[in-house]
Amino acid sequence: MNDKKKFIKIIILDNIIEAQIIGSILEERGIPHQIKSYHDTAYDGLFQLQKGWGVIYAQETNKSEIIETINIIRSDQ
Repeated sequence: MNDKKKFIKIIILDNIIEAQIIGSILEERGIPHQIKSYHDTAYDGLFQLQKGWGVIYAQETNKSEIIETINIIRSDQ
């Protein structure tokens, strides 16, 4: 994906369920993104305890829409 170079860190994700939901929503909306887990098998997930489950990267132009969507997902839990 050529647009990956323009991606910025948008928001830290709390868990895999949240990552799957937001990933599906962004795919459906056609918003380019990348979700990266902080899990590292060498450290048995230690970084996830400190940093959160993972992070979502996307273009800055989509930042507010993604954050708004994450906030809606979190308020429904």
